[in-house]
Amino acid sequence: MPIFDYQCRQCKNEFELLVIGKTVPACPACQGEDLEQLLSLFAVSSAQMKLANAAKSRRAQATSSTLKEQHVAQAEYEKEHQH
Repeated sequence: MPIFDYQCRQCKNEFELLVIGKTVPACPACQGEDLEQLLSLFAVSSAQMKLANAAKSRRAQATSSTLKEQHVAQAEYEKEHQH
């Protein structure tokens, strides 16, 4: 049974759908039929997945570090300007 990953071009909803025969897939959120078929995870090699996950992790860590620095700077500013 072929299960495909799609993203609706109208509402940007991502979903999986079992497609049988000549069934025309539609978005479960908005019933739109303008869909982009996405690359399923099982179709990607493990080396590609490792690289993608590493890049995602680096972006998350960079965002976390930036937020932490902003909180520290805000606390220092408030401490200096309390009096």
